[in-house]
Amino acid sequence: MNAVWPWIAVAGLGAYHGIDPSMGWLFAVALGLQEHSRSRLLRSLIPIALGHLASIAVVVALFAWAQWLIDPDFVRWGGAAILILFGVFRALRPHAHPRWVKMRVGALDLMLWSFLMASAHGAGLMLFPILISIPTCAPLAAGHLAHQHMMNFGPVPLSPLGALLVVLVHTGATLAMMGAIAIIVYDRVGLKILRSAWINLDTVWAGALVAAGLLSLAL
Repeated sequence: MNAVWPWIAVAGLGAYHGIDPSMGWLFAVALGLQEHSRSRLLRSLIPIALGHLASIAVVVALFAWAQWLIDPDFVRWGGAAILILFGVFRALRPHAHPRWVKMRVGALDLMLWSFLMASAHGAGLMLFPILISIPTCAPLAAGHLAHQHMMNFGPVPLSPLGALLVVLVHTGATLAMMGAIAIIVYDRVGLKILRSAWINLDTVWAGALVAAGLLSLAL
């Protein structure tokens, strides 16, 4: 398997998250318009991205931990089942996500909101079929543990460095796409676009979760 395509997929999924208005760019634009400040919009994107990063990091860390301690086949089947069930849940309950009741928010509020939104939408779960495809090597400090794992289960799982790169590449792509869309909407389009052109991304997202679960079983 080509070693490059999983990283392209990590960045591509990050870009998709950036397109989704529920992941933050719509909130940033609203804050910018409220205060008539483009800089307010740009400042809002950083804590939103950090909250998204934290949510993704939790899932990637749990995946890496499970790979070291649990049989890879169990990880694959268990992760696929979680993806499919969560996708069905999102299809049946598309509006089951945190409600934010105020617009006067600070950086910590934005970060917490972004973390909750990304977690509630299963953003990190979507990385599962990519994570099980990334070829990695164990860090030298874990040589004995890596050897033992190879003897018991097979190939060495995702390393701490690999996990960190996944989180950074994914979040960087999310921030870049989210920022580009937010600036275009703020400067040229305005929120009126939401009245005339809209895609039900909740439905698309639910279908993508189920598809990712099925893909995990096929890899």
